Amino acid sequence: MCGIVGYIGPRNCVPILLEGLRRLEYRGYDSAGIALVMNGKFSIHKKAGKVADLVSLLNAGNSELNAQLGIGHTRWATHGEPNDTNAHPHWDAKKEIAIIHNGIIENYLAIKTKLLREGHTFESSTDTEVLAHLIGVMFERTNDLCSAVRMALSEVEGTYGLVVLSTRDSGKIVVARRGSPLIIGVGEGENFVASDASAIVEYTRQVVYLEDGEVAELTTQGFQTMTIDDVKIDKVVEEITLELSQIERGGYDHFMMKEINEQPETIRDAMRGRLLLDEGDVKLGGLTDVMERLLKAKRIILNGCGTSWHAALVGEYMLEQIAKIPTEVEYASEFRYRNPIIGEDDVLFSISQSGETADTLAAMREAKKKGATVLGIVNVVGSTIARESDGGVYVHAGPEIGVASTKSFTSQLTVLALITLMLARAKGMSREDGKVLAKELASLPDKVAHILKQTETIQALANEFKDVRNFLYLGRGANFPVALEGALKLKEISYIHAEGYPAAEMKHGPIALIDENMPVVFIVPRDGIYDKVISNIHEVRARRGRIIAVANEDDREIEEMAEFVIPVPRTYGFFGPIINVIPLQLLSYYMAIARETDVDQPRNLAKSVTVE
Repeated sequence: MCGIVGYIGPRNCVPILLEGLRRLEYRGYDSAGIALVMNGKFSIHKKAGKVADLVSLLNAGNSELNAQLGIGHTRWATHGEPNDTNAHPHWDAKKEIAIIHNGIIENYLAIKTKLLREGHTFESSTDTEVLAHLIGVMFERTNDLCSAVRMALSEVEGTYGLVVLSTRDSGKIVVARRGSPLIIGVGEGENFVASDASAIVEYTRQVVYLEDGEVAELTTQGFQTMTIDDVKIDKVVEEITLELSQIERGGYDHFMMKEINEQPETIRDAMRGRLLLDEGDVKLGGLTDVMERLLKAKRIILNGCGTSWHAALVGEYMLEQIAKIPTEVEYASEFRYRNPIIGEDDVLFSISQSGETADTLAAMREAKKKGATVLGIVNVVGSTIARESDGGVYVHAGPEIGVASTKSFTSQLTVLALITLMLARAKGMSREDGKVLAKELASLPDKVAHILKQTETIQALANEFKDVRNFLYLGRGANFPVALEGALKLKEISYIHAEGYPAAEMKHGPIALIDENMPVVFIVPRDGIYDKVISNIHEVRARRGRIIAVANEDDREIEEMAEFVIPVPRTYGFFGPIINVIPLQLLSYYMAIARETDVDQPRNLAKSVTVE
């Protein structure tokens, strides 16, 4: 959600900024812009649409842009519609300060009202322009950019990842963070700032992660960090391991398809060095220090948003049925607002691909404040949830660029399965039973690879149904969350309305929608409730619904009932979602292709949701 990149140093920063913005496109955005300091003045260029539209605007200019100090931004609209005027960067009343900003200034109206009384006028509808003017007012008092930023932020309520330039104090970039990620890239005689490492990994691997409430001043000589109250902070420079090849398409037409096809390896990576086949056990170093609290926990709470919430739902089945631990699943966005009853005997796992999801982070902080042990299941190393939790597990899926999450979901499920097996063994599961589960987990990458070789049926399905307006996804038990996830993927990238339901709940409402035009996807593995799902299939057939079944390869009975069958290998019941979701990811992908929508950057969506 929104992207930031900035540079100060000896090079022409224009290509650095534009390439950085391209690498940040996956975060979701609706406009882009850059601000350069040239000959003591700002040169600001911004455009609604894609980064390519901004590049076209720049190419249409009459002179070549060359600057050694500049900032760039991709905006996901919060205040004000996505247009050229509301795009970032924004500047102050005297046009001596330019800023870019991720987040929301919650008290911007009060600040704006005060500034209007003082004679300020505003060009845009954004909260960000109000902040630019406020910093400008403070700059008149201090004549020091860093001090002006700190003074302004002391009056601000809300979240921000903020980058500020001034033509009157042009040897520096000032950055600040509260609730929206920012990193400093450290180079020799040059420094960078970005909302994530993908924008700057081409130029440096040395980074500093800013924490909430921290401000930094960047020059060509180095950087200084401090609190908003001007207390100096010594930061540790860390090395990132991200490779450029991981954030490029690698010959695929879309990142989403690349990431779907990476799943055999990413599932394997989630288990690598952790799954002990000979012992039927699991070793998770990130949970070693909290193991005693986990085993004594009165209950485990799993929370997340979107796809991560669906993973949590599957995790609930695993933890309760295998490890025998009471488990609850919460929407992170609702968790703290109902004043949940939490105590020291509770353990909360926050699940987030980015580790920066605003609602999930807020829920984790609320639980920690109430005394619970808080743990993270995240993909991005060094993310805020990873740093602020008491422990946790990285899913090791690698960068996920496609907005619609695929490989992160299956990696999250794999990690939840590992946690479940580890706790079950610690609570008395026999070694032999553990070995059975461990062996089945180890077989999953090959089974996923087998599904990925058989896409013809799914492509044909996409062409058959590309013009329908509604889909229904049905599953039972641990495959009910798979139905939710399949429906979500279809909505996200094909813009077809889709709903996921427990199959038995169909009779309590959705059955009214079923006719000869309604495709209904059933997830129907041969498990303990197979016959129950078959009964639900008959109910749909009786109303002439068009049945698509995700079923086991050796299931001949289903072929007599379903119009279309997508075969998948068998696996242990509670691990089934890791297998069964793959065809639904592919179906959503091919539906989007057939409908000619934007697969990797669907409208209105953001990869990392850093505002409420």
